[in-house]
Amino acid sequence: MAKKDSADQTASEPSAEQPAKKGRPTRTRREAELANKRPLVPNDRKLAKQIEREKRNEAYARQQLALQTGDERYLPYRDKGKARRFTRDYIDARWSFSEFLLPMMLLFLVVSLGIGLLGSNPELATTVMLAVTVALYSFFVFSIAEGIWVWQKIKRRFNAHYPKEIIPKGTWFYCYSRMIMARRWRSPKPQAARGEFPDGARKTK
Repeated sequence: MAKKDSADQTASEPSAEQPAKKGRPTRTRREAELANKRPLVPNDRKLAKQIEREKRNEAYARQQLALQTGDERYLPYRDKGKARRFTRDYIDARWSFSEFLLPMMLLFLVVSLGIGLLGSNPELATTVMLAVTVALYSFFVFSIAEGIWVWQKIKRRFNAHYPKEIIPKGTWFYCYSRMIMARRWRSPKPQAARGEFPDGARKTK
């Protein structure tokens, strides 16, 4: 009797171990990996490009508006931060000799072209060209000297007013390039009127 029970148990074990049929072949490992990498949304490249283009246009529009209004959130990276804002406001609040550098360079080009009309008098043409060249280079040297002087004032007063803030590298060039630009051409657009210096910019007694 015991032998019969043992035989019945042995015969039933293989059938218990057999898995139920799935009705379809089992996926290979490669097929499973490819399925996992497949995106959840349809792979519509044209739609994706359109969405990406719209995002770029929106970001560009926000940035252009920020360049007009001074909104810190959407300004280009080079214009962000307290140090850059302080520098811009300080430059925009004062009159700079350097503002006239670009008009002087334009005048130099005009005079250089006009000297060609003095071909009948080469000595006069040489004298005029020499005088204009000396004036332009003197203007340029004075502009650099003014830029260094103004930058030292900005740096000293910013550090005194914001002792925990760090001035980013390249702010000196940022300062000078804004100084030599005519006010109406500056970007971001000046937010400070003439004489409206930022907090901490004026020397305290």
